Amino acid sequence: MADALTVEPYKPLYRNYVLFILFLGYVVNALDRSILNILMPAIQEEFSLSYTQLGFLGGIAFALFYATCGIPIASLADRTSRKWILSGSIAFWSIMTAFCGLARNFPMLLAARIGTAIGEAGGSPPSHSLISDYFSLKKRGTALSIYALGVPIGGMIGLYLGGHGNDWWGWRTTFIVAGLPGLIVAFLVAFTVKEPKRAAPTSGKNYNPLSALKLVTKRPAFLHMGLAAAMHALVWYGAGNFNSVFLVQTHSMTTSQVGTWFASFALVGAFGTFFGGFLSDRLSQKYNDERFYMLVPGASVLIGVPFQFLSYLHPDPNFVMAGFAINAFFASVFFGPSFAMAQALVPASNRALAASLLLFIQTMIGLGIGPLIAGIISDALVPAFQENALRYALVAVALFNIWSGVHYYLASRTVREDIESAKAES
Repeated sequence: MADALTVEPYKPLYRNYVLFILFLGYVVNALDRSILNILMPAIQEEFSLSYTQLGFLGGIAFALFYATCGIPIASLADRTSRKWILSGSIAFWSIMTAFCGLARNFPMLLAARIGTAIGEAGGSPPSHSLISDYFSLKKRGTALSIYALGVPIGGMIGLYLGGHGNDWWGWRTTFIVAGLPGLIVAFLVAFTVKEPKRAAPTSGKNYNPLSALKLVTKRPAFLHMGLAAAMHALVWYGAGNFNSVFLVQTHSMTTSQVGTWFASFALVGAFGTFFGGFLSDRLSQKYNDERFYMLVPGASVLIGVPFQFLSYLHPDPNFVMAGFAINAFFASVFFGPSFAMAQALVPASNRALAASLLLFIQTMIGLGIGPLIAGIISDALVPAFQENALRYALVAVALFNIWSGVHYYLASRTVREDIESAKAES
């Protein structure tokens, strides 16, 4: 009898269509999330906001609601129709993004931004679960990597639309324009995506979210992978929050130059994202060994560390930008393999919850405290290093990737046994 985790429903053409629609959902997710950053100067000027208020708006306020709301929404998706949960979430966060443009004061903008976070919390978990039911384990890493391309591509669109839209229409209209495409995607999800049968459906009467969480957390591979992804996210968000400040202060670049470079780095990151899932799938199939899903991202986060040092320590801007570009590639490799394993390490009925739990760990540690840690270290180094304090603080933050690599290795030691346990429970 065929393994339930290897069955692929529907024809390849339709499976790929569904993947494309889910990818579009992730594109508008990343677009709506990232557009705030480039519109912050205009918002700060109009509302006379402090940097603390801007940091609260773009950091912990978003991360807290995005992370905590993800688990209950994922639990609901595991019990009900994932496509309707996803469609409703896309529509909600798109409307909230548009409402940001209607805000008349900081509290109204903050409320709309929190609404965006709540909506986006319902995006990835049901999408990951649907992809895992449409694609077998041997193809799942590549499929999830293609889905994850929505982050760099959506970020690129957000940077372009935000920067130019602010000049063309002002920040308010730009928010409204950014929210419109999501409503179209929400319609396509609702009326063109079919809900596949689950390998082990759960009824609302017998479903216990606490039991599902215990099931996830008893897998050593999942725990180590979660910590690995969290440490890498701490570097991703912590350093990313200050990279533009570093380049302007240390290398006298203009913000337009920084924006152009970072848009190109996002494209490089897209290649890294696809490469990570593709390479993990190929190596695991060739050697019949799922440990490569942990070893590939583990090696990548370690390889990226020297290039981060190059970016922050070299005096020549050409070498600095080369370091950023290479690191953007390796930093993006972890997406596909990590989320593929999040789906494989739990029974089929808990896949949305598993994706949400991994996102929760990444978001709270990475987006929630990563920028704060980088700022604290920088302030602490000012007496000793003056204008170079931020430079050495970012070098220190980069070291967390070594911690990440260790946990990916530890996850690889038990991942095969944990996958077998998940298959048995499915």
